[in-house]
Amino acid sequence: MDKILIIAWNMIRRSIGTFRGLMVFILLPGVVVAAIISLTGGMAEEPATVLYANSDTGAAGRHLITELEQAGEYKFEPRRDEASLKEATIKQEGTVGVFIPAGYTAALLAGEPPQISVYELRASESSIMMKLKITATAAQIAEAAHTVAAAGGGTGEMQAQLAAVLKQSEQHNVGSTRTDYDLYPRQTLGVVTGLTLMFLMALVTSSVSQITDDRRGRTMMRMFSAPVRSYEIALGNFLGSFLVGLIQILVVLVLGKWVLRYDYEMPLFLYFLVLAAFMLVSMGIASTVAGLIRNPRNAGMLNSLILTPTCMLGGCFWPVSIMPEYMQKLANFTPQKWAIQAVDIAATGGGWNELWLPFAILGLMAAVLLAIGSAILRPNEAGIST
Repeated sequence: MDKILIIAWNMIRRSIGTFRGLMVFILLPGVVVAAIISLTGGMAEEPATVLYANSDTGAAGRHLITELEQAGEYKFEPRRDEASLKEATIKQEGTVGVFIPAGYTAALLAGEPPQISVYELRASESSIMMKLKITATAAQIAEAAHTVAAAGGGTGEMQAQLAAVLKQSEQHNVGSTRTDYDLYPRQTLGVVTGLTLMFLMALVTSSVSQITDDRRGRTMMRMFSAPVRSYEIALGNFLGSFLVGLIQILVVLVLGKWVLRYDYEMPLFLYFLVLAAFMLVSMGIASTVAGLIRNPRNAGMLNSLILTPTCMLGGCFWPVSIMPEYMQKLANFTPQKWAIQAVDIAATGGGWNELWLPFAILGLMAAVLLAIGSAILRPNEAGIST
């Protein structure tokens, strides 16, 4: 045990024992993550902008826009006609564009199904919800128009009756009470967590660089010639990197919680445990990859082969739920997915009866990867020096 601790302490001293090491390993990652929290964590979710052009002169078109505005979840901006509406949508001045054609009210009273056009540059949650709201409201208007038309009368009389019915429905004498109290994690928490995991996993590159440098400089061969076993060398390097990672996590959490006043929506120690468990897996990956890499110049390939793909697959940049089903299954093999899931569970008030699964999977990943890394490190072999 003493040999492992000596090796670990030596790695810590080499990593953060100098001013440059403190800047690169501790201060810089802390400042970067703090900047991420400042830019994304404090942003309030503004209502989506809906562009609309109402060419209908009757009551149905006006009522449709009124009902959509009363939802209170969108900001509405009028446009002159359909052409200007399309142009504004292409320029991304709004999330979605709604066009009500001329004669919309008259067509409803005549029993014809007029088409409301919805324009969007790309599908989003806001645009999909707006389509659903338009469909439901248009169906209610069509039903009212059918009832008025069935009663008979002249065109002007039917339009006046429909206007009166729609005016009365806008009073909303029958309402509803909201029971959704936002008991789910903020979207910005997922962004902060995902980017934090990415920066923590970047320690893999630095760890591998130090281990491959030791192999190239035959430092490991000299250590192996002493009464030190291969697994002790691997565990020492692993433990040193892990302790450096814990210090980095503490700096990030202190900056976020007490300097930037960011609300992590869960006990801070629990968030620390999640990041520490993820760091444990990252160190296991570092030990495994360090044993496989013989040429130090190949250590830089870790970013393109491991860090970026697993972060994308694990949900650091976007929710796993929006990916195809086969990719969601592949995400189960990435530690990022389980770390983010643990944060989501804790942020929604989940207890250890739910948290044990992601923590158990992270622990199993770390144990397997560390065992593999200890077996293939082979410190008695020198790396390629050219």
